Order: sequence, then C-alpha cells, then structure tokens
Amino acid sequence: MELGLRMGLGDPPADYGSIAAVGLFVALICVCIIVGHLLEESRWMNESITALIIGLGTGGVILMVSGWKHSRILVFSEDLFFIYLLPPIIFNAGFQVKKKQFFRNFMTITLFGAVGTLISFTVISLGALGLISRLNIGSLELGDYLAIGAIFSATDSVCTLQVLNQDDTPLLYSLVFGEGVVNDATSVVLFNAIQNFDLPNFSSIKFLQFIGNFLYLFGTSTFLGVGAGLLSAYIIKKLYFGRHSTDREVSIMMLMAYLSYMLAELLDLSGILTVFFCGIVMSHYTWHNVTESSRVTTKHAFATLSFISETFLFLYVGMDALDIEKWKIVGETYRHALSVSVCKVTTYVVQLPIGTQLSGV
Repeated sequence: MELGLRMGLGDPPADYGSIAAVGLFVALICVCIIVGHLLEESRWMNESITALIIGLGTGGVILMVSGWKHSRILVFSEDLFFIYLLPPIIFNAGFQVKKKQFFRNFMTITLFGAVGTLISFTVISLGALGLISRLNIGSLELGDYLAIGAIFSATDSVCTLQVLNQDDTPLLYSLVFGEGVVNDATSVVLFNAIQNFDLPNFSSIKFLQFIGNFLYLFGTSTFLGVGAGLLSAYIIKKLYFGRHSTDREVSIMMLMAYLSYMLAELLDLSGILTVFFCGIVMSHYTWHNVTESSRVTTKHAFATLSFISETFLFLYVGMDALDIEKWKIVGETYRHALSVSVCKVTTYVVQLPIGTQLSGV
C-alpha cells in the first residue's frame, strides 16, 4: 500500500515506446479479426493472408514516417517466438487433431517426416554445393553446405495448415501436420550431428549413432509429452478441482502443457513433439475428467490463444518484410544482383524436394 501511495495514480509509465508498440499490435490484431470476419466467404482471402497484407501496409506507413529507417516498432526475439508464441499453436493443433486419422496414417507420416526430410537434406546440400559455390560469395566448407541443407529441410507447417481445413481434408491435414512434427525432430538431430561433423573420421558407427540420437530424441520427447498429459489427467481426476472451482481445472491443464514444453527445451529435446503429444493425451484423457463448463472453456481458450499467436506472427512477418536495415546489410555485404541470385538458387533448390514430397501426397 505504501509503495502504491508513493507511485501515485497519475505517474507516467516507465516506457512509452513499449506500450505504444504493444498497443499498436493489439489494435492491428483487432483489425485483422474484423477484416477476416468480413472476408469469411472469400475464396482468395483468409485470416493469415489478411494479417500479412495489413502487416505490409503498416510496415510501409512506419517506413515512411520514420524517414525510411525501419518498418517495425517491436524487436522480434527468438525467445518471444519459441517460449510464448509457438507452444499454444502446436498444443492446440495436437488438442484439436483428429486422433483416429492421425494414428491410422502414422507410418506414412513418419515416412514423410523422417525419410522425406533426409531426402530434402541430401538434395538441398548437393544443390547448394553445386550452385552456390559457383557464385563466389566466399569460402564455404562442406559443413556449411550440410548446415544449409539441414536448415532448409526443416519445414514449417504452421503457414500451410492455415490454408487447409481439417474437416474438409482430414487425410491431407493429418499428413501435413504430422510430417511437420516428425520433421522437427529429424531436423534437430541432423543439425546437431552436423555441428560435430568430422568427415575424415566418419564411419558406420557415427551413422548408427545418428540413428540412435534420432530415436532417443523422438522417443524421449514423446514420452515426456504423454507423461505430462497422463499426470494432469490423474491429478484432476483424483483431486476433483471442479467441485470448488473450474478455474483450477483450466489452470492445471494450461500450466501442465506449458511445463512439458519448457522441460523438453531444458533437456535439449523437441519441445514441439512434447507439447503436441501432450495435447493429444490431454484431449483424450484429461478433457473427459473435467466438468462440462471446463470442457467448453478449455476448448475455446486453447483455440483463442493459438489464433492470437498465429495472427501476431503473420502481422510481424508482413511488417518485417519491409525492414530497410536487413536490406542494407545484404546490399553492403554482397552485390544486389548476386544477392538476388542466391535467393533464386536457394528457393529453387528447396522447392525440388518439397515438390517431390507433395506429389506423393
């Protein structure tokens, strides 16, 4: 109370810049929701495209107002994405996924996610070695080309799933999303193996070690997610929070899911795999042990958090596309024509394995 009296009700906030940035993004998300609702029946526009266009327009306005210095007012950090925005998106996808369709096609999903990722990695690495090496952009070692292959073979299914409807195309949706989840584990193991890559000492033992690391990462991450989901179901069933407050039931579900993701990251596992399987287990066991009001609340709360996170990401991508600072760095480092050539070559090489995988679907 004494601290509150000292500060006073009329004292100015500590950082107006941060408040203005957050306020602008909240306002833009509201605009995206309204415009997306008005364009609900459009065949050519959806909420993600709407957010991208609004982000581009806002970035252009900020760019002109700032005197062509920058197009964003909020610095996007890696922690913001991996700690706050990604977990609700992946968890809700696991919570809402059609489980029968997913597990019925689990072998196909694993084939696309593991073997398909290795094919993408091989094609992209060889393509980068053969094409980028001719552009004279600097001396790159074999490990650099392999790292390029590992990075670009890690596909992000979040944007793709935005244009798919789980009810209209359940098979395609489960294959695309499942491939993205398994692809994450494969890409993590690939990149970590490349970091310790030693070509002169490469042997069959190293290859078997790579396979073992992948199985360990996949199995341990899945086990952690399943364990967190079962533990939440056991706690809610035994303690029966609903007799006193539904808020506690909802809080336990949210916090246990988030805790599983953070534990996976702390243990250098795949947080995406963990929180995805945690969502599947919670929707199958925990969700049926809570009260009826908590079922409705959790279903809409998880979907709302995921929706806001996705809209924020697309907004920022639209604004960041016009970031003049990044373009200046590219222009100062390489010739403009050379930079465009690198982008074209990389895009072409990446599209080859992706097109091959999609043709199989």
